[in-house]
Amino acid sequence: SMNYIIKSPETESEWERYFNFRWEKLRKPLGMPKDTLKDDKEQDSCHLIAVNNKEEVIGTGRLHFNNEEEGQIRYMAVSESIQRKGLGSAIVSELEMIAKKKGAGEMVLNARENAINFYLSLGYKEIEPYESDTGIPHTTMRKELI
Repeated sequence: SMNYIIKSPETESEWERYFNFRWEKLRKPLGMPKDTLKDDKEQDSCHLIAVNNKEEVIGTGRLHFNNEEEGQIRYMAVSESIQRKGLGSAIVSELEMIAKKKGAGEMVLNARENAINFYLSLGYKEIEPYESDTGIPHTTMRKELI
């Protein structure tokens, strides 16, 4: 079993590793510069990191709100070495729980093609294609939070 904890970044070092992990996993492979790392919602978002027993960040996810009713997940990433072991699902369900606590009734996200089946397995439904600033195809997906 994986030894990790899921929590919000607290120390300066954790914030740095969180943002760096997001960039390394999601942007750098596409040749995108580090200044594309953050968006204008960072201040108003809930940020999660998964940290292993060596204090390494091995997963990330972020939640912001488009309105009172709708949460949105962004920057989901899990280390390649531990994909398909339940960590991504654990991060998503934690973000869903936070959204529900804050009163949201649904969650939306824009999934890369290779992540669509993962989100389908968690109860998300495909809505429509989405044009991402990454230039690679995404699909908008949505789930009712019950």
